Amino acid sequence: MDSSWRSAAEELAAAVRAEGICDPRLLAAIRDVPRAEFVPPALAERAYRDVPLPIGHDQVTTQPSLVARMVEALELTGRECVLEIGTGFGWQTALLARLAAYVRTVERWPDLAEDSRARFRRRGIENVEVVVGDGTEGIPERAPHDAIIICAAFTSVPEALATQLADGGRLVQPLGPGGAEKVVLFCKAGSRLKRVRTLTLARFVRLCGQYGFPS
Repeated sequence: MDSSWRSAAEELAAAVRAEGICDPRLLAAIRDVPRAEFVPPALAERAYRDVPLPIGHDQVTTQPSLVARMVEALELTGRECVLEIGTGFGWQTALLARLAAYVRTVERWPDLAEDSRARFRRRGIENVEVVVGDGTEGIPERAPHDAIIICAAFTSVPEALATQLADGGRLVQPLGPGGAEKVVLFCKAGSRLKRVRTLTLARFVRLCGQYGFPS
């Protein structure tokens, strides 16, 4: 990343910090992972603004400060295996890969998944597995997951995902109809998923699949 992008990334990290994000490892990852490489090339000049960007299939990237708020709530230490639902163009995935031991990410659109795999290869990111499939089903054969982050909205946490979260693990999901959500942090205690707090209000696309909204 040349000096101009480095400066822009510093400004993005400053904007995220101004929104109350204080995890130093997360802020360092935002400075070091070039968002311009994880957006459509035609939108690269807008990559370091704190705004969502369209990526096709009626999907958008999540606003960087919102990504940071959701990721920070997982309280990652570097030892976790994280399940991400909704890879998109992979910038959040790349941040998670810096903060956790391993990331498994599920993307419903095969072209987005393959493009993200290529980006991870170019960046030398080796601790990410991209799976094409129904995100509402998770990856049961790899459960339990230490943390789960869901990047689309449904009215409740799909039971299939709740059961895949490890005891003591954290889960973040936007709850709502799609377009008017509360982003909520949950924690697993035994077999029970406990609602901890609302992180923020936001707008997300719908979570579609067997245990979500109809496609």
